[in-house]
Amino acid sequence: MAARCAVLWLALLCSACAGLSQKQRANAAVIAGAERSQEVECDRPDACALASPLYALGDRALAQSTSTAPRHYAVILDQGQDALLARINLIRSAQRRIDLQTYIFDKDDSARLVIDELLAAARRGVRVRVLIDQLSAIADLQILAALSGAHKNFELRIYNPSFHKAKLNYFDYAGSVLCCFRRFNQRMHTKLLLVDERLGFSGGRNYQDDYYDWDAEYNFRDRDVLVAGPEAREMATNFEAFWNARRSVPVERLNDVGRILLREGVPALPPARYLRPERVEALSQAANDPDIIEQKFVRSAFAVGRVEYMADLPRKHRREPGNEPGHVHNGTSAIPPLEQLMAQAQSEILLQTPYLVMSKQAQNLFREMRQRKPPPSVVVSTNSLAATDNPVVYSMSFKYKRRYLREFGFQIFEYKPFPLDAPVDYAALMPEGPPIAPPVVAGASSSGSGDKAGETTRRLQRTEARPSFLSSGAATEPLPLKRAGVRIGLHAKSMVIDNRIGVIGTHNFDPRSENYNTEAAVVIEDEAFAQALAASIRRDMRPENSWVIAPRAKPPVFSGLDYSLGKVSEALPLFDVWPWRYATSYEFRPGPECAFPVSAKDPQFHKCYVAVGDFPEVNVGPKWLYTRVLTAFGAGLVPIL
Repeated sequence: MAARCAVLWLALLCSACAGLSQKQRANAAVIAGAERSQEVECDRPDACALASPLYALGDRALAQSTSTAPRHYAVILDQGQDALLARINLIRSAQRRIDLQTYIFDKDDSARLVIDELLAAARRGVRVRVLIDQLSAIADLQILAALSGAHKNFELRIYNPSFHKAKLNYFDYAGSVLCCFRRFNQRMHTKLLLVDERLGFSGGRNYQDDYYDWDAEYNFRDRDVLVAGPEAREMATNFEAFWNARRSVPVERLNDVGRILLREGVPALPPARYLRPERVEALSQAANDPDIIEQKFVRSAFAVGRVEYMADLPRKHRREPGNEPGHVHNGTSAIPPLEQLMAQAQSEILLQTPYLVMSKQAQNLFREMRQRKPPPSVVVSTNSLAATDNPVVYSMSFKYKRRYLREFGFQIFEYKPFPLDAPVDYAALMPEGPPIAPPVVAGASSSGSGDKAGETTRRLQRTEARPSFLSSGAATEPLPLKRAGVRIGLHAKSMVIDNRIGVIGTHNFDPRSENYNTEAAVVIEDEAFAQALAASIRRDMRPENSWVIAPRAKPPVFSGLDYSLGKVSEALPLFDVWPWRYATSYEFRPGPECAFPVSAKDPQFHKCYVAVGDFPEVNVGPKWLYTRVLTAFGAGLVPIL
């Protein structure tokens, strides 16, 4: 055993220490800089930008704004493919500068399309800066090395690189946890795409197919907001703080990328090999069509007044005060202003988060709100175990359901893995093969849209699933289900307060967002915008899309004892082993007395809803035991979830 430990420590030491010298890094940077193309394809002042009605919203908002009365346009981007379409259109319409900041950047179809478009913008004269968190940066060193020397107008930096590398192996991960746990967990979760300091995207989406409804196995139901107007300048100031932070390292100065540059110079960018080239081409053509852009985005834009971009700064990771540029609120974290907004709620907080794990500070806030007379209602849309991409986090949500329902008064809706009415282009998901019809879902055909919902689900189901994905038991992958299909999991992070304030951002309202990650949120106080956002969230909570979480029907005897023992077990720091949980999942069953869904607090609830188990749709067995073990022993994980 001692020998094995020694070998492990030696491997970790080698991984950490086998880096380039400062001189070698400088030489790698010189190689990348010398190879960058100096050619600019356009000499016009507008960089031969695409004329776009969406870009024109930015000009219009700036023209209508004054220093005391700012004007903005805001577009809610619910559908994934539309969110990608808007990005491509605005990248093509950029005239001076594009800044992109993200947590994940893959190399699949959507990500490669964005990379190619950014390079095309750089070649026509637009300055392009890309900042990616190391933990999920492009996992191909050849691509990173090629991008490091691609063009003088294109720059790529990696945020918080462990061991000064772009790509980590298993020993690197282990070493990072052992030597620098807190720093390794401090991630840049901020997501921003900014065009010419007049239009900015923020929200939950990264750059990977499953955020744009392009994945064949699992896609995120996500949401962005596009803001056109003067607040984009605050977004730019915040980005500048990250770009110039000490933890943002030019990719050519990282050890593994630098070795490639020193060994072979700047490699050619590998050719794009799209999995679905016809889909990429169709979207590319649509991005040039002003009528499509006008119809999809401009006509749905909300004319609003003041917009606030609440965003963390890099110094959150250093826990230092100061006047670093880019902070748009007091302090180093975006959390306090969001909590202040929530504390001001009078009637309702409508909250959507993929991971329902509350920090102690948030729990105290909701306890205080519960004591008011009358308390504001708190309605939560979140993932079920069947839909989530992270079962570990769900296990903690499962553990505290009694607290959320009983002590905080939450109304909880958990998203289904096969929602019948999601804002998804199902035809784009599955162009090949005849779909198979799923089992009939109770109550779906009696909602007034049952035929449409059934057809939607038939399109959603696939003829086969990929066993390597669906059978995975990894803690950070979805669990296997009882039936195959293209699964959808909630990833949107949004909030509506009193039906007048709308919030869309990156914040998961969890301890990790509060303590470790940098986050951002767009806050818009406008009734029309807030009501549209609320309608979008409530759509996800409809019976065809979500289960209701509610207390179980009380047993005829010993109900008080069962509740007390469950409460005591839940409060234990480690051993929460009481097997009978306070709440479970319910499915709406319409009937003569149940024409419409009712609240879990309604006396008719148990007549209109049927219990479907703690983990509906999940292929239980060892996985049920897995979740219960995490529930029992995983309380210590809460601060980093």
